[in-house]
Amino acid sequence: MARRRLGEGYLTSFSYEIGYLRAGVSALEDYLLSHELYWPLDANALPGERPYPELTLGGILLARTRAWAYPKSLSHQAELQNLDEQIEAEKNHWRVAWGKKASRSFQARLKLWGDYLDETIDKPEANADRFAYEVERRVMLHLLSPETENLPQAYRDMLAALDLRLRGVFHAGEFIWDPQISSGFPTEEYWYLYGTLLS
Repeated sequence: MARRRLGEGYLTSFSYEIGYLRAGVSALEDYLLSHELYWPLDANALPGERPYPELTLGGILLARTRAWAYPKSLSHQAELQNLDEQIEAEKNHWRVAWGKKASRSFQARLKLWGDYLDETIDKPEANADRFAYEVERRVMLHLLSPETENLPQAYRDMLAALDLRLRGVFHAGEFIWDPQISSGFPTEEYWYLYGTLLS
């Protein structure tokens, strides 16, 4: 029997990512001007794919990064470029709201990521198999960080401390998501996507 990749249950596709972006871009202005961190999306994933999460700034940044990493046709590339330009237009038009939302999102993701690491280090056998999904939060933290406005240094220090804890239970190895998108996530920046948790 073929060996199951760690991230197999969490694989996405270009159509999944661009579908999230289409729905997210149409709601982005309302989302940025709201006080909410999580915004319901009026869209459904294709049959067989996991349901779309709610719209978040981290979700938009992650979907955009993964979509660009996937191989795609010229027409899909053009559509993605158009969506990218719309995202940047909203960001530039609502720059203060964007920065504040990014800061609040960073803090919320940091807490969730820290909670998962606490649970995993305490009981690795019960939580390690969720790593390929949970590590999305660590990627979002990386993508959100330069977008934040007035983020206290304490939160960046907390992330650095969590990275040290993660390294203590991390075994370097294969890219854990779809191999097609590994080029979009260089090892130097996204080392936590290349390996497994020690059990």
